[in-house]
Amino acid sequence: MTRIDTTFSKLSAKRRKAFVAYIMGGDPDFETSLSVMQGLPGAGVDIIELGVPFTDPMADGPTIQLAGQRALEGGQTLEKTLEMVRRFREGDTDTPIVLMGYYNPIYNRGVPRFLSDAKAAGVDGLIVVDLPPEEDSELCLPAQDAGLNFIRLATPTTDARRLPKVLQNTSGFVYYVSITGITGAAMAQAADVGPEVARIKAATDLPVIVGFGISTPETAESIARVADGCVVGSAIVKEIAAGKTLADVLGYVRSLAEGAHRG
Repeated sequence: MTRIDTTFSKLSAKRRKAFVAYIMGGDPDFETSLSVMQGLPGAGVDIIELGVPFTDPMADGPTIQLAGQRALEGGQTLEKTLEMVRRFREGDTDTPIVLMGYYNPIYNRGVPRFLSDAKAAGVDGLIVVDLPPEEDSELCLPAQDAGLNFIRLATPTTDARRLPKVLQNTSGFVYYVSITGITGAAMAQAADVGPEVARIKAATDLPVIVGFGISTPETAESIARVADGCVVGSAIVKEIAAGKTLADVLGYVRSLAEGAHRG
């Protein structure tokens, strides 16, 4: 059982939906980003997705692309992102952390070294958006062997023929992308999401968490009602980019978490 598995087990016992928050590691700088990360659990976040900045983030919209650029310009690296996890774990040994990003930085570090370092730092899961199931031997299966969940994305275009392949080595949870396209592009609609979540849940016992297109407590609540929880990323990153105070950023996150938990 990873921290992710334990968290969902506890939430299920309480009949409560999960709220997952994404931030970009090192945006706008290491210490500010770490302070936000450290404040997320107290604001109601059940699972933290921590972005690893990359120079060619093909799945990300402008908001997260710019966050990655700011982080890289500030000197953020994969090593510094792992250092954020280590620093976070000094004060929180329970909240699950999922690293989200692209394969290139991991490949450059070397998969065995990366997995060992990530596990030692306190990482619980990985979302690597540019590694399809056909490449599971590259990272997915070694990650599972190392005790890390490998979380796969399903989308509106993941049809009945493709879905079993997507699910076969997924663990932790399934991340359902509510809209086609890049992050931050449109508003998620529960009426569209509900049937898709039901279709995925019919094929797996894993929780299904919905992301993309959620920026208000009301939307978080409506999406959580038809799924096992929701993810908010771009909207939180926008608050950080606007230079909001730590209290304001965490207050906004708290409002989203409360919406999701009402779902």
